[in-house]
Amino acid sequence: MWLVFFVGVDLAWAGRNPTGVAVLDPDGRLVHVSAARDDADVLAALRPYTGGDCLVGFDAPLVVTNPTGQRPAETALNRDFRRFEAGTHPCNTGKPEFADGPRAARLAEALGLDMDPWSPAKRRAIEVYPHSATVALFRLPRTLKYKAKPGRGLDQLKSELLLLMDGLEKLAQAALPLLVDGPEWAELRRQVVAAQRKSDLRRAEDPIDAVVCAYVALYAERCPGDITVYGDFATGYIVTPSLPADLSHP
Repeated sequence: MWLVFFVGVDLAWAGRNPTGVAVLDPDGRLVHVSAARDDADVLAALRPYTGGDCLVGFDAPLVVTNPTGQRPAETALNRDFRRFEAGTHPCNTGKPEFADGPRAARLAEALGLDMDPWSPAKRRAIEVYPHSATVALFRLPRTLKYKAKPGRGLDQLKSELLLLMDGLEKLAQAALPLLVDGPEWAELRRQVVAAQRKSDLRRAEDPIDAVVCAYVALYAERCPGDITVYGDFATGYIVTPSLPADLSHP
């Protein structure tokens, strides 16, 4: 029996920035994509899809226990993915956003989701990471540069974000299909194409990343032999499609 919904949450670590939410049905079809803001807004977006069997992929830490440095999960993932420029940011309880526990964990607990990646529970949450996922799924030599950073202009950001959308659309032909052929996705593409400012792209970026997270949740459930869980439930973990052994980089 398939789970009912696979949910992706591109979660802002703090509540000031927007959060993307995306939902896939058991056939991998995108049935919801949106942006939310504070915890109440995020929970309101998630509750219609998490009351029954579900797997929610959070692009945000669920477990952070180390007072300094980075989690063992980050050390292990970076060992494999840093050469593809897909390393993670270090997480520790010394950072203000984790001092009172991770935001993602609070949301998962509010929804009554089991956060153990090895749990057989039918309502679960896992931590995922879009950059490692896209490198592995699309066989990229390096991550797509659609995140706004110094030195990256609007045209580059737009081009890279459209490449991400192209890659997700091509997953319709994958062994495990992702189907993003509805009006909500078409509107996101229109927003990206028409963007005149970096802030316009950012409004589309979070929901698009959430679609990646939702697909990773689907992938983790349907293709367990093709995922890697870095770390553990005690110290924190990240679930990602496994890095292909033959994938090279420049």
